[in-house]
Amino acid sequence: MKRFGKVLQVAFTYMGTVVGAGFATGQEILQFFTRFGYWGALTIVLSTVLFVWLGAKMMLIASDISAKSYEDVNKALFGERFGRWVSHFMIIVLFGVNAVMLAGAGSIFNENWNISYQSGLLITLVGCFFLVRKGMSAILTINSIVVPVMLLFTVIIIMDTINTPGSNRWMLLTSEYSPFAAWASPFLYAAFNLSMSQAVLVPLGAEIRDRKIIVAGAWVGGIGIGFMLLVGHIALSLYMPGIQQFAIPMGGIARELGQGVQLIYVFLIFSEIFTTLVADIYGLTLQLQERLKVSRTLITLAVLAVCYLASQIGFGPLLSTLYPLFGLFSLGWLVLLMQKRPPIGQQ
Repeated sequence: MKRFGKVLQVAFTYMGTVVGAGFATGQEILQFFTRFGYWGALTIVLSTVLFVWLGAKMMLIASDISAKSYEDVNKALFGERFGRWVSHFMIIVLFGVNAVMLAGAGSIFNENWNISYQSGLLITLVGCFFLVRKGMSAILTINSIVVPVMLLFTVIIIMDTINTPGSNRWMLLTSEYSPFAAWASPFLYAAFNLSMSQAVLVPLGAEIRDRKIIVAGAWVGGIGIGFMLLVGHIALSLYMPGIQQFAIPMGGIARELGQGVQLIYVFLIFSEIFTTLVADIYGLTLQLQERLKVSRTLITLAVLAVCYLASQIGFGPLLSTLYPLFGLFSLGWLVLLMQKRPPIGQQ
């Protein structure tokens, strides 16, 4: 039972890190899968295979080399010099992503709970600081709480969708996009999300020494990711093409399910932003500590301060430049991860 509990912790952390706020908003599912019509379900299956296979491989490599941070894995994939440059680039992107997530958390406090934007930022930062100090155990614990709620929300959505006329639209929906674009999409989605999740999965793999737990956790987590993506795709397909006009498509669906479900949804999207923020800042802190040789507490405070300042001015222009470039790096990273020989002991 203890081993089973560990497998679930790894799986939930994997699911919470990859699915994150992208599932709650629905934008990622819409852009990477649903807009391609009936191809979307098949490409979600391919994404699921990639998440199971490469998630396990990344954590096993981290365990095999006793990685202190994701830079160690990047060096194993790209070589000493280029691996260091890739990690430099990832630090910049993680700062940008964390600033945007922090701004999103402040907006949720302001728009839904009648708490000022600045107060929402500070509450989120304080909670983040104390959890990051507790390390990987805190990340495992909060994901063990949030992900089951996310799964409950997913089940509510699929039950409502099945009982709605036209629920089979996901099998019939046509698209003007080419099959090549549709089949390239799951590789882009897996590449971006797996490379971003290095900040969490690498220290997780290094800490979990039991290979069977890592592999089983990757299987359960990868299949869980695929299940939630498929449910989101089926629900969004029902409301195509009109649902594309919403900034938060899943929010539009949640409103259709009543006020109670919408309250769960608002809590869920904040929780996903918060858990991803904690996990990414933890990974970023480990990375910077390896370089700067300063206390983790001081680095954590500095990272949070930079994210707070960035959230005041917005990070849109910088991210619009970084994301396409990071997408190209992610694809190269994915290919190298596929080619990397698995550590001894991986089946």
